[in-house]
Amino acid sequence: MPYVNIKITKDGATAEKKAELIEGVTRLLADVMGKNPQTTFVVIDEVETDNWGVGGETVTVRRQRGQ
Repeated sequence: MPYVNIKITKDGATAEKKAELIEGVTRLLADVMGKNPQTTFVVIDEVETDNWGVGGETVTVRRQRGQ
């Protein structure tokens, strides 16, 4: 019973793209590990860019600088 937690920044991932991620990860676990898709759980957590840090600063600041 695999459980996969995907964390992404909350900045425009559409419902369609998230559904594509869920389907793709489920298929990958089935193909590579032989896991049953019916018992595979995929959770997507969306984090505000002010709450995600890289290199000592928030993603918001980095994006404002164009990095």
